[in-house]
Amino acid sequence: MKIEDEIKQHKFTCPYQKAVVNLLFTSNWLENRHQHYFKNFGITNQQYNILRILKGQHPNSISAKEIKSRMLDKNSDISRLLERMAAKKFITKKTCPKDKRAYDVLITEAGFNVLSEIASRENEINGLPGLTAEEAEQLSNLLDKSRVSN
Repeated sequence: MKIEDEIKQHKFTCPYQKAVVNLLFTSNWLENRHQHYFKNFGITNQQYNILRILKGQHPNSISAKEIKSRMLDKNSDISRLLERMAAKKFITKKTCPKDKRAYDVLITEAGFNVLSEIASRENEINGLPGLTAEEAEQLSNLLDKSRVSN
């Protein structure tokens, strides 16, 4: 459906405004879609993001500060997220030997298991309906280009 029909606004001041509104709308649509999907596994979008970061870091640990710097949502409350994930046994936290106020984080077997379960049903969430692989790559390139500072 066209953005004009989705938000019931048929005039934009310029193509850039229309593109930004469309991008924000689509971002929210994807966020909601992912939230609903990850709820089936008892995790949030942010927790999934953290598990993916930890999987990529495995077998090494990583600091909470470094996790936050790699997250898609830079405004996440990393301490709260990690506490909830530790309570679910998806991660372990160890005090950092260099800085007793900080801690290092590792993914657990339970964390790997939930990622594996998600991966087995990945086709339910991956992809953008209506786009070919080539169009998805083009979209990704355009989004990268749009973030270049002037």
